[in-house]
Amino acid sequence: MRGTSILGVLVVIWLIIGAIAAGQRGYYSDKDANCAEAGTILVTIVAGPLNYVGANPKVDCKIPEPSK
Repeated sequence: MRGTSILGVLVVIWLIIGAIAAGQRGYYSDKDANCAEAGTILVTIVAGPLNYVGANPKVDCKIPEPSK
């Protein structure tokens, strides 16, 4: 049981570090959010501390246009 709580704390710390990295890159300040920007924020948070050793994840997504 103790190992599970330690793992949970480590995951939360990992995600917090990723959120800080996304903030330092200015990803939260853009008001015109789209799929690619939201995806980039998400993968940056998930990458966590890897952002500080050279990881710079980006997402490029295209949403199909509705038919006419």
